[in-house]
Amino acid sequence: MLMRTDPFRELDRLAQQLMGPGTWSRPSAMPMDAYREGDEYVVAFDLPGVSTDAIDIDVERNMLTVKAERRPAAKTDAVQMELSERPLGVFSRQIVLADTLDTEHIKADYDAGVLTLRIPIAERAKPRKISIGVGSGHKEISG
Repeated sequence: MLMRTDPFRELDRLAQQLMGPGTWSRPSAMPMDAYREGDEYVVAFDLPGVSTDAIDIDVERNMLTVKAERRPAAKTDAVQMELSERPLGVFSRQIVLADTLDTEHIKADYDAGVLTLRIPIAERAKPRKISIGVGSGHKEISG
């Protein structure tokens, strides 16, 4: 069996524990994938254990901001935590979107802990054919 090791994994885990959970003023990063699929860009964020009401998606001009908060599970006096490795707190990611994307028609879906945003390419940015006129079909533009 082939196992991949990361020598900095423990250091990252320790730094996260020392810095504590993310807050609204200092959120932690969230992992994401971004790719083009046909006439739209797809951005997928890993947010396991986050409820949909704790996710905030905002677009201002060409800046897309996704914020989410993973809250601790409700604990009672009878619960004694033995191990806690799942990060809690606020997670955030900002992406600068190109002017060629249609930010008015972004679709968001959340399934199995993955938030997927589909951002269509604007009509003006899609390739198009330009017809060529022959003879009297040309018009001269004068200034």
